[in-house]
Amino acid sequence: MNLISQGQRKLGALWGALAGDALGVPVEFLSREAVRKNRVHDMRGFGTHNQPLGTWSDDSSLLLCTVESLAHCGGFNATDLGQRFVRWESEGHWTPHGRVFDIGIATSQALSRLAMGTPPEQAGGSDEYSNGNGSLMRIVPIALWFHDVAPNDLAATAHRASALTHRHSRSQMACALYCLIVRELVGGATADDGFHAALKVFTEIYEQPPFVAERLHFQLLEAGRLGSRPESEIGSSGYVMHTLTASIWCLLTSKSFEETVLKAVNLGGDTDTTGTVAGGLAGAYYGVEAIPTAWKEALARHDEVESLFTRFFTSHQATFIET
Repeated sequence: MNLISQGQRKLGALWGALAGDALGVPVEFLSREAVRKNRVHDMRGFGTHNQPLGTWSDDSSLLLCTVESLAHCGGFNATDLGQRFVRWESEGHWTPHGRVFDIGIATSQALSRLAMGTPPEQAGGSDEYSNGNGSLMRIVPIALWFHDVAPNDLAATAHRASALTHRHSRSQMACALYCLIVRELVGGATADDGFHAALKVFTEIYEQPPFVAERLHFQLLEAGRLGSRPESEIGSSGYVMHTLTASIWCLLTSKSFEETVLKAVNLGGDTDTTGTVAGGLAGAYYGVEAIPTAWKEALARHDEVESLFTRFFTSHQATFIET
């Protein structure tokens, strides 16, 4: 695994997220039992949202808005990011085919508040029921851009980015843990070692109030035996902890990029987001060359996405050379 460069891993995380998303879109909302009757083995079209093959969802659209904002601003800018999110919903910015065909309730409410002038980092819902996976699904560019900063600073930025749509501590912590795992994987750690190294840092960052009470919701992850858990214990709903846990489980129990993301979408439920989040992890671990070429080339707006990713890495390099 050490032969894979950091650049390949970072690019793999981005393309991997989009590929996982597109694999999951046709079977979103189907139960695990229903998906088992017609398992996903490859890219396919139509299904739940009646979209053509290679279509990605709101997950990737908001992820791409985040990539674009980071590249444009040379770092995290909540106001710019919020404006791009609003453009996505109102104008179809970074949609695969020019229009929004799916949006989560919490995200929709937050974008309405943003459009009405609520400060970006106050726009996300903060109640117990605002813990869907709508910020986790788009957080991987934050992990990549801030890969080299101190872990607590990475976690703090993940909190800020999450807050635009999901401001509850649990969602913010889930985003932070995911970013910490991606950080380890990009650095060349094995899946198991990277997960446990990130967990160690996570427990150190969140050992004090007000976050320590939320650690109860991370018990399955902190127990340290996630990879040995049966599929029956892995949830795959739109709840942020289900998505985070399922995605890590898929990585830990698979031996390739393809196996990881196919396992994720075949769990049923919120398949596009589990696919997106697992795809980000698997891409960071296995690198961009491990993603089937046919899957990448089938993705909507492939050339525009590729150009955006090039801008992202060029801007990132220039920004950190200057600083």
